Amino acid sequence: MTGTQRRQQLIEIGRALFAERGYDATSIEEIAQRAQVSKPVVYEHFGGKEGLYAVVVDREMSMLLDMITSSLTRNRSRVRLEQVALALLTYIEERTDGFRILVRDQPAVNADGRYSSLLNEAVNQVAHLLAGDFARRDLDPSLAPLYAQALVGMVSTAATWWLDERTPPKEVVAAHLVNLCWNGLSHLEAEPGLSSEWNTGQVDDSAG
Repeated sequence: MTGTQRRQQLIEIGRALFAERGYDATSIEEIAQRAQVSKPVVYEHFGGKEGLYAVVVDREMSMLLDMITSSLTRNRSRVRLEQVALALLTYIEERTDGFRILVRDQPAVNADGRYSSLLNEAVNQVAHLLAGDFARRDLDPSLAPLYAQALVGMVSTAATWWLDERTPPKEVVAAHLVNLCWNGLSHLEAEPGLSSEWNTGQVDDSAG
C-alpha cells in the first residue's frame, strides 16, 4: 500500500470510528488495529488523533458546503429550494458517518469545523439571495437574515430528524419542506403583526 493509499485508509477508518463512538471514545490504538498498522504509522500521517479528526471533519465540511453552495447558485426560485433540501438529504443518505461526525459534540479546538459554522455559512448565502428577492418585491431587505435563519434552521432540523427515521423517502421530505418554505415565501406580508390579543398585551388565561 502506497503512502497515499495508507493515508486514505486511515481517514476512512477514523471516519467510521468517530461516527460510531465520537471523538473522546476513539483511540489511536483502535484506529491502528483496524488498519493493521502500528500506532507510529498513524502519528506519522496525522500527528495524532486530533490531526486525523481535523482532516475527517474538514473533508466532510467541504463536501457538504460544496453541495449546498452549488444548489444555491445554479438554480432559481423554487428549484433552488428543492435542490438545497435534496443536497442535504442526499449527503446524509450517502455519507451518514460523515454527518454523524459533524452533528456530534466536537472538541473545542475544532470550533471552525462544527456543523453550526457550516450552517452559518449557509445562512449568509441564503440571506444574500433573499435580500435581493425582497428588494424586488418591495419587502424590507434588512429582514432577510431573519428569514434565512428560519429557512436554514427548518431544513437542518428536519434533515437531522431524517438521519435516524429514513422515512418517508428523501424526495418526499424535500417536497414537503419546499411546500412549506415556498408557499410561505410566496405569501409574505409586508408588515406582519401578531394576533390582536398579543398586540394588546391581554392574554386570556381562563382557558385550561
